[in-house]
Amino acid sequence: MTPYNAPLQDMRFVLNHVVGLENVAQLPGFEGIDKDLTDHILEEASKFSSNILAPLNHVGDTKGAQIENGVVRPAEGFGDAYRQWAKAGWNSSPFNPDHGGQGLPWTLTTALWEMWDSSNMAFSLCPLLTQAAIDALERHANMKQKETYLEKLVSGEWTGTMNLTEPQSGTDLGTIRTTSVLEGEHYRIKGQKIYITWGDHDMTDNIIHLVLARSPNGPPGSRGLSLFIVPKFLINPDGSLGQRNDVRPVSIEHKIGIHASPTCVMSYGENDGAIGYLIGEENRGIEYMFVMMNNARLAVGLQGLSIAERAYQQAVNFAKERVQGKPIQGSEGPASIIEHPDVRRMLLDMKSQIEAMRGLCYEVAADLDRANRIEEEEEREKAKAMLDLMIPVVKAWCTDTGLAITSTNIQVHGGMGFMEETGAGQHYRDARITTIYEGTNGVQAMDLLSRKVARNGGATVYQFIKNVYDTIDNLDPMETSQLSLSTHLRSSLVALESAVTWMVETFPSHPGQAAAGATLFLEMMGVISGGWMLARGVIEADRQLKNNEGDKSFLNSKLKTAQYFAEAHLSRTASLLHPITSGGDCVMEFDASNF
Repeated sequence: MTPYNAPLQDMRFVLNHVVGLENVAQLPGFEGIDKDLTDHILEEASKFSSNILAPLNHVGDTKGAQIENGVVRPAEGFGDAYRQWAKAGWNSSPFNPDHGGQGLPWTLTTALWEMWDSSNMAFSLCPLLTQAAIDALERHANMKQKETYLEKLVSGEWTGTMNLTEPQSGTDLGTIRTTSVLEGEHYRIKGQKIYITWGDHDMTDNIIHLVLARSPNGPPGSRGLSLFIVPKFLINPDGSLGQRNDVRPVSIEHKIGIHASPTCVMSYGENDGAIGYLIGEENRGIEYMFVMMNNARLAVGLQGLSIAERAYQQAVNFAKERVQGKPIQGSEGPASIIEHPDVRRMLLDMKSQIEAMRGLCYEVAADLDRANRIEEEEEREKAKAMLDLMIPVVKAWCTDTGLAITSTNIQVHGGMGFMEETGAGQHYRDARITTIYEGTNGVQAMDLLSRKVARNGGATVYQFIKNVYDTIDNLDPMETSQLSLSTHLRSSLVALESAVTWMVETFPSHPGQAAAGATLFLEMMGVISGGWMLARGVIEADRQLKNNEGDKSFLNSKLKTAQYFAEAHLSRTASLLHPITSGGDCVMEFDASNF
């Protein structure tokens, strides 16, 4: 199997020169974050991801997690790797020092998570859910709950989960049936949850489940849901573990991918009812849960980038080693397939999109830092609005693109890619879920349209468009080699402005027609966002080249990948306008009985 090597040079370029980690580090609470510290952290994370996590990726895929006598046993080596990972402090990197966290920016932490995801996505899903639980508790739990749970969750001594979905509910959380009954200072929870990632395991002493359940006297639908802490083992007053709570894994799902990540069916209250503790107020569970889901959606978008990077590295290694046929130009004899134009095209297509995604993921993480840390209220609200706008874009566009890149990896391998022993199929299978969980990409498109664009008349997306135009103004004086990037980015923005205007006008009166174009609208936003990131990289690469700074080969590659992305992807973005604005009529008028 192909090893994984973290693309540290690319990561540093994006962090330092595209999204401006130095500026993020000036925000309140990030004192002491400098380039030397950042470089050291990235180096150590690279070693751990390459040496400890990556070798377990294939083992986890072939062996998977197993359930034995009501206990989930992770794949061989995962427990030891997790304990090393937590002991090294990686789990605590972005969290409040008051609870044992390191207080690092999410911008930097996102680069670390790219490595965890690329090296072993099934492994990284466990602490990912813990981080979501920590975020919800930090924001909404009472002081006693924070004192009881946060320190051990932040350290990684305990893990956390999210429990939303039920057999009958799927995305429609308003149909949740799990119940809660008040009993003194706690509640009794009864019901069944499905698709619970790392819902059970033996890697830690305790698991803290955050569970959506119906309030005793709440209104119907999603407005009657509350959020509860349901620990696997109850906590004694002195902080030690008490008796086992009435919560059990019933089974683990048989999935097409991420086999080492146990996706559990969880039963709450087979006997007296699981003891749960209300977070915040009753009937506000959906509101609290969305705090967890928003950050999780950024994390899933990052998974799209990460699995694409792993597949790209594998494709490059194979293309350099595989000797097959004679190239159409150049060498006379047999040559590696990387000499064939179509293989080279596929690799450059993968590389250019990965660089676009990396810029976007890191930029949205920087928006998260700005939204959390800027002191001036008006500027903080602007950052939050931009973050909310871009979350569905990064989640959906990066996972759609990541899935396509893992498919291209199989294509580069040819028939050998269809054989499991190459490992190419695992990346495709693992990536397939990313377009589905944490809200399907169709849900993301509707969120973008209805809540982020139409609701405020497109104000935030128009600000986004202005930001991209400002970057184009800095591109225009450059050499003619970047003319295609400037030209296609500008024409894409013209199409986006028209699409936004049409969506804002159409959605209130004809929501079906507008919604039918929502996925294509999100795609347009994604490609333009990626092009924007590459343009910012081009401006910096050009500056360094003119000043004889940096690695010339690396910097010239930045110019070429951006040029390719412009010509292969941005050039087609404007063509999405017609199906966005005209395809909905046919969709809504087509008789469902004819399917």
